[in-house]
Amino acid sequence: MRNLWIRAGALVEGLRGYHFELRHLTVLLIVLILFQLILSFVQRNSIAGFLSETQNMYQQDAADRLANLTATSLELIVESSPAEPGRSGRERSKIIRAFNILFSQQSLQQNVEELCLLVDRDSTVVVVDDGRTLYSVLFEAGEGDGPGGGLHATAARLYDSLRSEMRSSEQIRTVVEKGQTFHTLVPFVPRGEYMGALYMRNTPDLAMISRDVVASYGRTSAAYFVLILFGVIAMYYVSSYTLRERNEAQQMLFEEQKRRLAEQIKVQNELLFTKRIYHAHHKAEKVMGFIKDDLRQLTAANIGPIRERISKYASFIARVIYDMKWYDPPLQTIRGPLFSTQVNDTIRFIVDNIFRRVARGEEGPRFTLDLDEALPPVAVNEFVVWEVLEPLIQNSLEHGGNDNVLVTIRTAWDASAGRGMIQISDRGRGIETWLLERDTEGVRQIFREHTSTKKTAEGQQSGYGCYLAYEIARQRCGWEIDAENAPEGGSRFTITFSTGAKGG
Repeated sequence: MRNLWIRAGALVEGLRGYHFELRHLTVLLIVLILFQLILSFVQRNSIAGFLSETQNMYQQDAADRLANLTATSLELIVESSPAEPGRSGRERSKIIRAFNILFSQQSLQQNVEELCLLVDRDSTVVVVDDGRTLYSVLFEAGEGDGPGGGLHATAARLYDSLRSEMRSSEQIRTVVEKGQTFHTLVPFVPRGEYMGALYMRNTPDLAMISRDVVASYGRTSAAYFVLILFGVIAMYYVSSYTLRERNEAQQMLFEEQKRRLAEQIKVQNELLFTKRIYHAHHKAEKVMGFIKDDLRQLTAANIGPIRERISKYASFIARVIYDMKWYDPPLQTIRGPLFSTQVNDTIRFIVDNIFRRVARGEEGPRFTLDLDEALPPVAVNEFVVWEVLEPLIQNSLEHGGNDNVLVTIRTAWDASAGRGMIQISDRGRGIETWLLERDTEGVRQIFREHTSTKKTAEGQQSGYGCYLAYEIARQRCGWEIDAENAPEGGSRFTITFSTGAKGG
């Protein structure tokens, strides 16, 4: 019982979560109308069949009773008449008149079409349909073919086929013709002696009663159907009006949610753009410091390498300023056949002129470069590659666990597969396990915005460098990027790319 209640509750909860629409009510209305029509049709046919069976039973019973009553009346007249042959003419006329009255009265019945008495006479059958002939046959031993003998040939043939059976059983026999006409034979046994049979052809007509009953039911059913139809239509109108109001309210709510979502996305994009500008400004500020330092150290002897380095710095600052103008820069400014960047050269420049320049001396971080010179150039803007690699290297330095961390940068080229690889690893404490978990979209948490173990002064998580590197590498360059902890210890970032149409 408890399980039944639980299932019922689950069904109700499931129905609650389903929103009925106008089309559902329309289908329900059509189904109810069809069911009502089918029910009315079935009930009408059932009543018509019941009336037909009842009518057949009643008609046969009525025909048997009427024929039996007529035969019994004839037998009573015969038995009440004097048995001696010497009767006066008056008594003879009285008996004949009684026979004629009986024949004529039964013939006047609405449904009686034929009435006669079939009397056995040796091997023949005498057909009698009037009082005088019947008197002659019964009391005067007349031959009595009867004046109507030719009119009752069907009755004579039917009796002749059933005579032996009726003589032995003395039971009423009824033959039904076409379901409407009843040929009834009743044994004629005056004074206990079997003499023949009374034949009556009867066609009872009760169709009027059946038509009236069916018509009455039809009117009742029509009235009932109309009432139900009006009720269902009223419910349909009220429900459709309610659903229309609900749909309008849902549409208004949807539009409001759409507007709020658009505003929220706009605010988030502006916030993201602001953070990216701040992040780029921080990088540009650091590079500007390098430019000022180079200008202070400029001499005639070192003008060549310093000029080349300052040119790189200036191009990077120009790229940073360009990024500040666009939330989503055009694709042709990021990758395309116009670009040909040597990844190994970019890695060397970043390491030598950014990270090693910041941390001078033996106490600073150490770098090991294992670069595959067979790595072909990539069709990506050099300073976009810079924007991808710089935050990943910075993450290894900041989360390595010590100031003297060893960072290894390795590149490799698989000519058969046409794929290149950049790997940045360190010998630090590694990445925390929860940062390597993937979300529902398959992205590791370390590449999500605001996800970091590093705290700012206000206590807010930053988590922007790896996120920015992932977005640029994955969404703009079409590169694959992943993070893991190396078996020998420390973290490892791996970037894979191809030289195909993706431009990476």
